[in-house]
Amino acid sequence: MISAGEFRNGVTFELDGQVMQVIEFQHVKPGKGAAFVRTKYRNVITGAVVETSFNPTAKFENAFVERRTMEYSYNDGNLYYFMNPETYELEPIDEKVMPASFKFVKENMECTVCSFKGKVFAVEPPNFVELEVAQTDPGFAGNTATNVTKPATLETGAEIKVPLFIGPGDRIRVDTRSGEYLERAK
Repeated sequence: MISAGEFRNGVTFELDGQVMQVIEFQHVKPGKGAAFVRTKYRNVITGAVVETSFNPTAKFENAFVERRTMEYSYNDGNLYYFMNPETYELEPIDEKVMPASFKFVKENMECTVCSFKGKVFAVEPPNFVELEVAQTDPGFAGNTATNVTKPATLETGAEIKVPLFIGPGDRIRVDTRSGEYLERAK
């Protein structure tokens, strides 16, 4: 059990059978009246954000969110299969759980699979990935002085904007959170 007075950013708790994660909290002690905890929390399954005030002595059940590192194997229709590196078992995960940033993940990449009571609610790809540019207009020497970009298709099929000097076959680093080109891979 956890009380509202013990809330910190990132703490997970159960509220009405749902898993909530504290985004922001503030202990408020007005000059008149009882103290309270102003809390902004997110439902980890639906993503809905709610702001509520709690009595600091209000008790909540701790919610244990399991985070496992698994290796992406392949997808079959609307199911994506991830392998547990310890047991080598494949676990199917529905495409509804996949984030938009999953388009940067290729086979055999490790991802973090988040679940609550055995139900997977999120898949987190690595923050940075190295991918090969599959198709773009050829790069030219000397096109490094300006911040002009051009579209490029990566080996996973994702499209991003890259600098003019990047050509087909070049390996680049991409930030999966923003979908932006970072640098040429070494």
